[in-house]
Amino acid sequence: MTSSSALRATLSGQVVGRTREVELVLAALAADRHVLLEGPPGTGKSTLLRAVAQGLGIGFEFVEGNAELTRARLVGHFDPARVLNDGYDPSVFVDGPLVTAMRDGSLLYIEEINRIPEETLNVLITVMSEGEINVPRLGRVAANSGFRLVAAMNPFDAVGTARISGAVYDRVCRVSMSYQSAEDEAAIVRRNTDGSGLTDDWLVKAVEVVRRTRSHGDLRVGSSVRGAVDFAKVAVSLAELRETNVDQPSVGLDAALVALSGRVRVREGNSRTAEEIVTEIWQDVFGRIEGDSSGGKVTAPTGAATASH
Repeated sequence: MTSSSALRATLSGQVVGRTREVELVLAALAADRHVLLEGPPGTGKSTLLRAVAQGLGIGFEFVEGNAELTRARLVGHFDPARVLNDGYDPSVFVDGPLVTAMRDGSLLYIEEINRIPEETLNVLITVMSEGEINVPRLGRVAANSGFRLVAAMNPFDAVGTARISGAVYDRVCRVSMSYQSAEDEAAIVRRNTDGSGLTDDWLVKAVEVVRRTRSHGDLRVGSSVRGAVDFAKVAVSLAELRETNVDQPSVGLDAALVALSGRVRVREGNSRTAEEIVTEIWQDVFGRIEGDSSGGKVTAPTGAATASH
């Protein structure tokens, strides 16, 4: 079996800028603990957990957390058609992801756990506490060795989320994940656009545009690094379509608007549109446009100062 240090090195190469988080998750799972990753969208929570499961060579049952995730969908159900012929025989029961993970001794990954109904969440609390579940007409299902819950959640104030009870927090090891550094985000974009011909300078600026959406006073929610990846990819495709290059102001700005305007959320009561705010940020980073033609002139970003040596 792969040594812990070798596995850590492998996973750190797969998940950019998450060495500490990888170590914490590996340590918690090795201690046979359940894990909760908490952080804003696009911080690599799913990527990290999938990489860990693959690196450990264990099963991975994925569940999307939402308001429609009922107890029956999570646990499983008796096939109605077969019940008519065979009755409530165990062979008629269709395992849900929870029971499958328990029987196989694998990881049950629940994405956005704070979006699921409280009744469904209570099922998970019982399983985490007792290591088993009693299913009506089926009986007791015990978790095999290796079964653990790994869950991810966005901050409470995200749309559609609810507060997670102390009963959940008391049964998990929580790992907080924030956005990566600018350098790490640029590395992620570079990895996803390899071979596109984009310069490091352009990529750094694209990432800076995205990062500024997270701290802009008129925005309640900014874009994740996925926005920077889409920004870069759309810019490359749009430049090819227009038979120009990504440095053309109209290409860069249009790509930013397409990739980011739907990802950001304007603060309530603000009269500005997402497009206006993204345009402002883009111009502050890439330069303000004076005319927009093939020979369009771009001035220095607002607030730029002359370098002194």
